[in-house]
Amino acid sequence: MSAPAEWFRDWFGEAYLELYPHRDEEEAARAVALYGERTGLPAGSRVLDLACGAGRHLQRLRAAGLRATGIDLSAPLLRAARTRPGLTGTLVRADMRALPFADASFDGLVNFFTSFGYFLTPEEDVAVLGEIRRVLRADAPFLMDYLNAAWVIDRLDPESVGEINGTPVRQTRWVEGDQVFKRIEIAGRGGQPPEVYHERVRLYPPETLWQLLRENGLDPIHTFGSYDGAPFGPESPRLLMIGRTL
Repeated sequence: MSAPAEWFRDWFGEAYLELYPHRDEEEAARAVALYGERTGLPAGSRVLDLACGAGRHLQRLRAAGLRATGIDLSAPLLRAARTRPGLTGTLVRADMRALPFADASFDGLVNFFTSFGYFLTPEEDVAVLGEIRRVLRADAPFLMDYLNAAWVIDRLDPESVGEINGTPVRQTRWVEGDQVFKRIEIAGRGGQPPEVYHERVRLYPPETLWQLLRENGLDPIHTFGSYDGAPFGPESPRLLMIGRTL
């Protein structure tokens, strides 16, 4: 089994919003608070929310007084973000491999909820890091919210079944090489055939990711295992890195 090279173009649409209609707002508040507390960015600072999705973190960044801009490739997720108060005019549709901003445009950057490692080749991931460094000023604080690769592998649930408004949804998960995959099959509705979507994320061990960041001008100074600021360890489901540009 495999997944389309650019699976994210299909998956992050209306079906995704139906399956996950209410992401955790309190979680988003904790994540943004962690970034603010650990970086001390003053109000009015220009911050880029890279892969902002439906805007739950972006809204919190704006509420904290930051001049935050959100970018995402998904038109449906950006439409959902525009329904949030205060986000009109702060959203840009773009590919993170080629950001439409001038060099040193931002004072800080956040990349929440495992939005890194989506691409077919490691070189494309490196291109993303290069773009992050390019659009940030010198000594700018960044936050990358990634997964703990070992934790994901150890606790991978091969299959689960749920529903969307009464329609069965089957999710199948597996690891192949250095990537974790998910196949989402939504049963046919209204006489239509099933809808099939995919996810794929490259599993970077922490040490590999830290080295990759530093090689691309990003120094991960602090690591955490949760949005509450708990230390990162083997049992941490997430790997949160806060650092500064070199």
